Amino acid sequence: MTPRAAFVDQARSCRALGSELTARVIEQLGQALQPEQGEVARRVLDWPGDASSRGDSVPLRLAGALHALVLAQQDEPLALAYADGDPSADLLLGVIERHSDHIMRWLDSPPQTNEVGRAAVLIAAARFLAGLTPLPLELLELGASAGLNLNFHRYVLRPDQGTDAEVARADKSAVILRPKWRGDLPAAQFQVAAGAGVDLRPVDLAANADRLLAYCWPDQGERMQRLRAALKLAEKYPPQVAAADAAGWLQAQLARPAPGHCRMVYHTVAWQYFPTKTQAACEAALQLAGSQADRDAPLAHVSMEADGGSGAALRLRLWDGQMREWALGRADFHGRWADWAPVSL
Repeated sequence: MTPRAAFVDQARSCRALGSELTARVIEQLGQALQPEQGEVARRVLDWPGDASSRGDSVPLRLAGALHALVLAQQDEPLALAYADGDPSADLLLGVIERHSDHIMRWLDSPPQTNEVGRAAVLIAAARFLAGLTPLPLELLELGASAGLNLNFHRYVLRPDQGTDAEVARADKSAVILRPKWRGDLPAAQFQVAAGAGVDLRPVDLAANADRLLAYCWPDQGERMQRLRAALKLAEKYPPQVAAADAAGWLQAQLARPAPGHCRMVYHTVAWQYFPTKTQAACEAALQLAGSQADRDAPLAHVSMEADGGSGAALRLRLWDGQMREWALGRADFHGRWADWAPVSL
């Protein structure tokens, strides 16, 4: 996809996911950028690879660089325009000219995100799993980014109930998930005994938490608040995320005996970014470990991934001496809504 087409496509996606401000910023830049405007414009418009969200996500890199300036209070006119919700093309081009070195550095790296809202369906899936096996869970997350969703069992899921302040007072937790939820939440409770994740380029929270915040869209206040709360909780419960290829790491994890535990392997909007070879090796590792699983050491695989339908498809496979599979429902990519309707396959 060409860079200009990538801006159109990304603006459409941002608007569909509820960020009108980010959509407008990307839309205006896609129309206004010209090669003669400087090194940032030339680099963006001459991008050598796929500039779209299915490739290098160039529009999001640029949007993240601008939001970082607002968060760091480094450009007052931009901050005021963001607060008004309608920065003009001329203003955006001026910001790019003033901060070209900063923006060129941001263009070097892909967007770094860790969508905490997806934890809502992980909680529901873990509850559903607890209704099938009472054993404590060992969490294994693929494509874990900063590992914030390795703490999903420490978050509070209260669909459509109360304000954040009311829920926080009641539950003494700052990480509150309030998606629009259709369907009955599973009632069973679960325990987590351990957790670890893997990512090819994990986010170092000590050094790069600001990057996660910059890639969270500025006009989505509840989402920003949720991310800040998750980052704060991660200071108390630091996630363990290895820098490695998912397949080799998963093979090594599943080769370790885990008697008395149910291993829950999961990934949320990550599988599509794995090379085909990695996907095949991960599936082979799951099948091998599943063939050896039993009721005393079952293996579960939970996925939240795009399949061409509305939002993401939610699926669960469980090996405990036999293999069973469920379509759990569908969910918004950012966790804003979920249709929970488990069906055995």
